Amino acid sequence: MGKAVLRRWGLLVSGTDPTGAGRTIAGYSNRRQLELLVEGGFTPVQAIKISTLNGAIYLGREKEIGTIEAGKQADLILINGDPEKDIQQVRRMEIVFKKGVGFDSAKLFETMKGKVGLN
Repeated sequence: MGKAVLRRWGLLVSGTDPTGAGRTIAGYSNRRQLELLVEGGFTPVQAIKISTLNGAIYLGREKEIGTIEAGKQADLILINGDPEKDIQQVRRMEIVFKKGVGFDSAKLFETMKGKVGLN
């Protein structure tokens, strides 16, 4: 179905909706979105583009965000693996960079045990 959407409407985007409340763990929920796109028939590279550059294009901000290039803003994840060969390797996050600060993913997840979903 995913590729049919592209043929009919042209631009597919994905992403999390944190609603401004600050309850979204950087990089965490997007992992599953990438996996679902691949399960839907997209290649890992296409899924990553849908989840990064396409959103920037939709927002008209592709000159500022959406790809890794000099002069652009970016939040990044370092993965211990090759998601192009196996998209589930996105679950092997080592470091998440948010606004230029690197966070140890394992420590982030450990501090959130039993707290995610609480008001």
